[in-house]
Amino acid sequence: MDSEAAMIALVDVNNFYVSCQRVFEPKLMGKPVVVLSNNDGCVVARSAEVKALGIKMGAPWHQLRDFAQQEGIIARSSNYALYADMSHRVMTILSRFSPNQEIYSIDECFLSFDGQLQDHTKLAQDIRQTVLQWTGLPVCVGIAPTKTLAKLANHIAKKQAPFDGVCEWQKLSESQQTEQMQSMDASEVWGIGRKISERLAREGVHTIADLRAANAEQIRKRYSVVVQRTVHELRGIPSIELEESTPDKQQILCSRSFGQAIYTEQELGEAISTYISRAAEKLRKQGSVAGSLAVFIRTNPFRPKDPQYSQHILIPLTQASDDTLLLTRAAMWVLKRIYRTGFTYAKAGVMLCDLQPHTAVQGHLFLQTADPIKRAALNKVMDDINRQWGRGSIRVASAGFNQGWKMRQKTLSPYWTTRWEDLPVVKAV
Repeated sequence: MDSEAAMIALVDVNNFYVSCQRVFEPKLMGKPVVVLSNNDGCVVARSAEVKALGIKMGAPWHQLRDFAQQEGIIARSSNYALYADMSHRVMTILSRFSPNQEIYSIDECFLSFDGQLQDHTKLAQDIRQTVLQWTGLPVCVGIAPTKTLAKLANHIAKKQAPFDGVCEWQKLSESQQTEQMQSMDASEVWGIGRKISERLAREGVHTIADLRAANAEQIRKRYSVVVQRTVHELRGIPSIELEESTPDKQQILCSRSFGQAIYTEQELGEAISTYISRAAEKLRKQGSVAGSLAVFIRTNPFRPKDPQYSQHILIPLTQASDDTLLLTRAAMWVLKRIYRTGFTYAKAGVMLCDLQPHTAVQGHLFLQTADPIKRAALNKVMDDINRQWGRGSIRVASAGFNQGWKMRQKTLSPYWTTRWEDLPVVKAV
């Protein structure tokens, strides 16, 4: 391995969703806690105590209720506004430790330690202490010369207590590195999914050590250049660059299962209109416009005794747009053509496609539309109001008011960091 290579750190928040809940509910510390998916359907986050009970990720909550009551498991509905805000705080803190940062996911971030002359393990411990002190969230850090090895080192730091939350790969001896790789299945490697790991196993590649020792050229021919890069990365050869700017999304999807069954076109229209508004806001945020949109509706496939129906249509737009009102009108036109009476609808969604930069849109000489400057100003006002006062504070009329179809969130915690009325109050005794 090249000892002079720039070191990369992967910082990962432990049990992120659960940890966010615990910051504002200290009573949950040390207790088994799960966070549930949309409509409180499945387990999407587990505390260490829950993992020790053998509950798997994605387990249906309705099947666990009796067991949860028996074991004292506490459930919370997903609070996405809280998680997004806490993530932003963590990433802002991490940017203080390195000018080269790649935000990989809501709870993971790569940092380049290139040019950092101080001890990397000590620096990582400083990161852990700072994030914990400033946000209350625990993190682990893996440090290595490649992103794949940094992910592996982070896994070791998180799972093996002697490392105290930080694993610097280069400080392990060659025999220790080999021992760690031999103890872990190849499926544990970043980017090696279940299907690829099953194929690798059939060819005698079972552990990470086996994958590192594999013939890289043969791996490329049998699998892909991506897997070949993974082999190189496991050998300490940097092959996956740090992406300091997040690439724009190529599609924007917004869909939800309903909190209760709905039957009418009006109710479906409220949901579709709401989803379009959210998708259009995301579209404007990344400075893009959509050239086409799709709408889909479906019944519940898990109720086979009910009449089943599923339909979607993708349509091109006359001119690419990010205008909420124009996109809503197009989506309502599609819904009118796919809606059928006599069915119990369980889910709907919209997708904005053919995205391109806003600056690349060519004007249409004969197109009869609203004044684009006034419409852009209107959309900005809507975005600003919803950003300041909360999503849905201002909306198009077709989104409705009561929205009884909204997803179930029976154990939703307050929006402690993004809503004034939910701001935590501390009383001195």
